[in-house]
Amino acid sequence: MASVSRTALFGKIHKVLKKYYKPVASPAERTVLEHLLFACVLEDARYEPAEEAFAALRHTFYDWNEVRVTSISELSEVMAVLPDPRAAANRVKRVLHSIFEELYCFDLEEKRKKNLGPTVKWLENMDGTTRFVVAYMVQAALAGHSIPVDTGTMAVFRVLDLVADKQAAAGEVPGMERAVAKSKGVEFGSLVHQLGADYLANPFSPEVREILLAIDPEASKRFAQRRQPRPESPSPANAEGAPLSPVAKPRKKKTEAAVPVTPDAAEAKTAVSPAAESKAPETKPAEGKKAAGSASKKTAEVSREAPVPEKPQDKPPKAEKAEKPEKHAKAEKPEKAEKHEKQAAEASRTSPSSDDLGKRKPR
Repeated sequence: MASVSRTALFGKIHKVLKKYYKPVASPAERTVLEHLLFACVLEDARYEPAEEAFAALRHTFYDWNEVRVTSISELSEVMAVLPDPRAAANRVKRVLHSIFEELYCFDLEEKRKKNLGPTVKWLENMDGTTRFVVAYMVQAALAGHSIPVDTGTMAVFRVLDLVADKQAAAGEVPGMERAVAKSKGVEFGSLVHQLGADYLANPFSPEVREILLAIDPEASKRFAQRRQPRPESPSPANAEGAPLSPVAKPRKKKTEAAVPVTPDAAEAKTAVSPAAESKAPETKPAEGKKAAGSASKKTAEVSREAPVPEKPQDKPPKAEKAEKPEKHAKAEKPEKAEKHEKQAAEASRTSPSSDDLGKRKPR
């Protein structure tokens, strides 16, 4: 953009903003320190809440030294009307600390008498000050020509295409002081600050967009968008260059938890061989009990793990129940037979035979 059109655009901004806002002048009775602290509170905020927060600081605390030693959280509660009270409290506290550590007092009236250049450098090197604070001090307290620009004002200038991205990141608006006369600097700065505060509070406000379009009709191309369009992902192409149609992926089948056992394997596990049955009576009674118990446990585990296919039952369920005691009876028969044999052997030993009775002599 040429310098002439740029100067004309700044003049148009001033003319349009006078229809929507009223210029605000800083009170002349304030001291240099009060101008400095008010600039820390005013950054990125409207004038009304900034004045309210600054008055709360003065009336809540005894003096500025008490403000200096107060925590940032307590200062934020006092200045809760601001859009970002914690940032403002941080700036105020740091500025008061740096002044006290250097001067051991809060009297800055001597800065009015000194040259503007050294005072500006002193402000720039102070901890807690920003570009907005330094420019406001030069304009309100030191009678210089500098227009304060904060985050909201810089965003407005970016929408109006007055600054590039690099200049906006650096916080510089080239040619603004030359385009705006010193006599109109305070008025222009207060009007632009009000527009920037409203834009920062709600960039999608219809009133703010109406003002921006009144200044520059092409500003609609640079308005902030609520949602950014998603970039389209490139579709895969075949050897000829034509895009391939998306192929649906087959769904994965659910794996079964347990593998079914075939009926032949189940019958082979549950069936008892005749040789095992014949050997059962020959074994000792304790071993017979263990074998019968282990066989019943194995059949129960197999029936739980593998579902056996249903077959037509030859016998009613009552007959199946009757088979169970027979197996136990087979294992118990040899025990009873051995007991009877032992008893008979003992009886034969103890009882006298017929020959012994005949040999006895009468008394």
